[in-house]
Amino acid sequence: MNAPLVTEEQRAALLENGRRVAAGEPHDPLPVVRLFTPDAHATWLLTSLDPTDGDTAYGLIDLGISMPELGHVKLSDLASIVGPNKLPVMRDRYFKAVRPLSEYLRLAQDNGSIVD
Repeated sequence: MNAPLVTEEQRAALLENGRRVAAGEPHDPLPVVRLFTPDAHATWLLTSLDPTDGDTAYGLIDLGISMPELGHVKLSDLASIVGPNKLPVMRDRYFKAVRPLSEYLRLAQDNGSIVD
């Protein structure tokens, strides 16, 4: 069995950020979780989860095509993705955000991919 894409603690933080977004509160959160494909060059830095469906995440998406951008993705869709070597999307257990999402976006756009 694969490890869950987000821990219960991360899910709670993602949902709290999602509630803040839904309430219209201005904020630039630190990414909560980094997901990646070990056998492809895709990375997702997620900051929030839609509190109405608990599945639609928001964050910085880098599909490895030098066009990182902010967007939405369903965790259920990520859970079904496998790379060319049949490896699933995984959670970076060692990721600790060091800057707000806007700064990750700026650096990713400058570099063509998510850095650190």
